[in-house]
Amino acid sequence: MDKYEIKETLLDEVEALIYQKIAVFQKMMDDAQDSANNETKSSAGDKFETGRAMMHLERDKNAQQLSEARKLELFLSQIKSDKMFDRVAFGSVVQTDFGNYFISIAAGRILVDEKKYFAISPQAPLAKELMQKEKGDMITFNDKSIKILDVF
Repeated sequence: MDKYEIKETLLDEVEALIYQKIAVFQKMMDDAQDSANNETKSSAGDKFETGRAMMHLERDKNAQQLSEARKLELFLSQIKSDKMFDRVAFGSVVQTDFGNYFISIAAGRILVDEKKYFAISPQAPLAKELMQKEKGDMITFNDKSIKILDVF
């Protein structure tokens, strides 16, 4: 795979993860709303009101998580898989002698072309150390020297 294909695959994988989260949070929010709407009034009125309140709280929690996932989706939409970088920045792929990273969102390990890449947020401590560095530069992270082998 060439650099463009690697980057496109990484972006596709991270986007798929976000779309999956959005679908899950939307379904959970809808289910909580349906449960609240379908709760029937019992003779124990306080129990009914407490149940409805709990379902509304659950719906609100899921709505917040959905909102956060949509923010990540918007954040990811700024990455262009055909844009190459000389320096580490948001949207770049960084290959080091310690590991390979996709500076995007915190999404964990992704396997591309039999190589492990870690999708990390620009706010992650390692990403902060890597930012604005270029191929050949060295950084120290957790008392370990890391050499940047490539940035794209």
